[in-house]
Amino acid sequence: MSTQEEKIKKEIIQRLGDAYKSFGLNKLMGHIIALLIYSKEPLSLTQISKELGRTKGPVSQTLKRLYDRKLVRKVWFPEDNRSDFYEAEPDIFVNAFRNQSELIKNNTRIVQQIKEKVIRIKNNEEKVLQQRISEMEAFYLLMEKYNRKFMKEWAKERKKIVKLQ
Repeated sequence: MSTQEEKIKKEIIQRLGDAYKSFGLNKLMGHIIALLIYSKEPLSLTQISKELGRTKGPVSQTLKRLYDRKLVRKVWFPEDNRSDFYEAEPDIFVNAFRNQSELIKNNTRIVQQIKEKVIRIKNNEEKVLQQRISEMEAFYLLMEKYNRKFMKEWAKERKKIVKLQ
């Protein structure tokens, strides 16, 4: 690998780590995702740890969380059948979006449960709270609507991209 390629690889890893951190997630998650997106071949836990300069413990725990969120998958590698190898899920971006959408849906459910309780309060001081809760509900419902619309648009866009390959 040329020095320029190595520099680009390090920048991708750093930037995705920063992006994950800005979303309130573990920076190591972003580093692993970036490394797997960049890698042409699946990587073992040992290889990932070595590439990122991290011990196996945190890398293993983070890989499990990424696997649970369907962002990485385990693959069988005939050259080494004693180790698990990992690669980015083919639908990694869709799965990440779905994970985020589930958080929004959960927020909608929570606000709807709270709204029912707040509406039952009958004093004038709670009018502001009722208004804010109604606004929160409308906000999350609109986000859900646009997320559904986005997924339909993405399906069309992805078909175009696949045709080009």
